[in-house]
Amino acid sequence: MTDNPLQNVTFPSNGGTAHGYLAVPASGRGPGVVVIQEWWGLTNHIADVTNRLAAEGFVALAPDLYGGSTTHDAAEAGELMAKLPVEQAARDLAGAVDFLLGHESVTSSKVGAVGFCMGGGFVLVLAAQQGDRIGAAVPFYGVLKEDYPDFSGLTAPVLGHFGERDEYADPESVRALAARIEAESGVRPQFHIYPAGHAFFNDENHLGTYDPEQARIAWERTLSFLRAHLQ
Repeated sequence: MTDNPLQNVTFPSNGGTAHGYLAVPASGRGPGVVVIQEWWGLTNHIADVTNRLAAEGFVALAPDLYGGSTTHDAAEAGELMAKLPVEQAARDLAGAVDFLLGHESVTSSKVGAVGFCMGGGFVLVLAAQQGDRIGAAVPFYGVLKEDYPDFSGLTAPVLGHFGERDEYADPESVRALAARIEAESGVRPQFHIYPAGHAFFNDENHLGTYDPEQARIAWERTLSFLRAHLQ
């Protein structure tokens, strides 16, 4: 593992130390949001999303779940994702929640969670794990390498963004996921299906499926949702 130059903060996590990228708004204060990486790692795209959230008034933290590794190779990304135990990632993400809720710049009593691909899957895992400490959960085309754990602990409102041409999270699977979340938690997720493929929000997309118009719509919906639920 090598250090990622994007790492600019450390925080306690399960008895150890985790690393991440923190962006604070110009005002110096705002609601907290955890940003969860895709399977590529803590990349420039994830740092850019974190910066964009800070520009909109949020204190945003992207934990580095791979300990410094990044890749642009799908096979290698699959290996990194496969080697990351869901429970370990959940512990690191729980540490990120602790860090934000204890940070002097964070004004909200709960934090939001926004994630992409693998990170979108972890958004739902984190929301179920952390319960009332998560105030808004936003998965973008979320996938996990294994089945989702029980959702009964999830209390946060959920806004999801998915592509109708996504082979990793196809519309039928997305509808089944929404039904399961509601059945187990009582929360009815608001899932949007866009005329796009997987990773349509990622402007560094290595799959060739970036869609700027659909990305803009999803981003505007996300900002409105976060503002409505994080006080």
